[in-house]
Amino acid sequence: MNCLVDGTIPPSSGLSSSSALVCCAGLVTLTVLGMNLSKVELAEICAKSERYIGTEGGGMDQSISFLAEEGTAKLIEFSPLRATDVKLPSEAVFVIANSCVEMNKAATSHFNIRVMECRLAAKLLAKYKSLQWDKVLRLEEVQAKLGVSLEEMLLITEDALHPEPYSPEEVCKCLGISLQELRTQILSPNTQDVLIFKLYQRAKHVYSEAARVLQFKRICEEAPSNMVQLLGELMNQSHVSCRDMYECSCPELDQLVDICRKFGAQGSRLTGAGWGGCTVSIVPADKLHSFLANVHEAYYQRSNRSLAPEKQSLFATKPGGGALVFLEA
Repeated sequence: MNCLVDGTIPPSSGLSSSSALVCCAGLVTLTVLGMNLSKVELAEICAKSERYIGTEGGGMDQSISFLAEEGTAKLIEFSPLRATDVKLPSEAVFVIANSCVEMNKAATSHFNIRVMECRLAAKLLAKYKSLQWDKVLRLEEVQAKLGVSLEEMLLITEDALHPEPYSPEEVCKCLGISLQELRTQILSPNTQDVLIFKLYQRAKHVYSEAARVLQFKRICEEAPSNMVQLLGELMNQSHVSCRDMYECSCPELDQLVDICRKFGAQGSRLTGAGWGGCTVSIVPADKLHSFLANVHEAYYQRSNRSLAPEKQSLFATKPGGGALVFLEA
């Protein structure tokens, strides 16, 4: 099988370029072999494949790559994987802006440290609520096992975890295990030497962010007259939480978010894994032209960044379709 690969997604920009490549490779291989899999099966296989490079990623990027449909956003849910249409407001546009700070998840440990902090937080919360904690891997599982709302999970987090960082020794004491067991049975290879875990902050971010996703969907469905403003407020809250509680922003992203809000975005936040990459902003359609011109001048032209033109990614976007194969007749 000889393949020629081409792409227009800037690499390490938080726009899922690596997932796009994996999904494309999976789809092409299936087609060449004359095999058929459902979009859901293919998304799950591609998500699993990406973990071979050592990144403990989820499956959101792969799911939307296959399940996307033109003209609608999707609410992605897992266990089992499913996607629900969400109609976005017609009077607003979502604009992507690249901070031009590259983030290579495979070459750094920030991303995996967050995954492990969430895993440890889930185990401590499960133990606090007398669940079988050793089988728990994700914060969502604790909520599902308890059968409570996200808002209730935030209250339980307040009771069960303390805001001060946890040392590996304290985690071991809470769970009743040895340091050796923590390192070999729970932590991933590139997080075994981490000295502090911010479990309270990470759990608070995850549960509040999940609640914001559901609020966003509800506002889109109810379509109140101030819908764009309300959606923007949720995006702004999300960025604050990413910056302060999950600590996955960076100074350039924070600056770019501020510039976007200054020039007419109702809301702006980082997108992708963070620590670089892009922002996404919700902009009223009638302000789009001036927004693009002003952000281009304020962030890309004024800064002394020696940017290659193709990296000055600033563009309006709308939901497109998922992965397709075109065969020559």
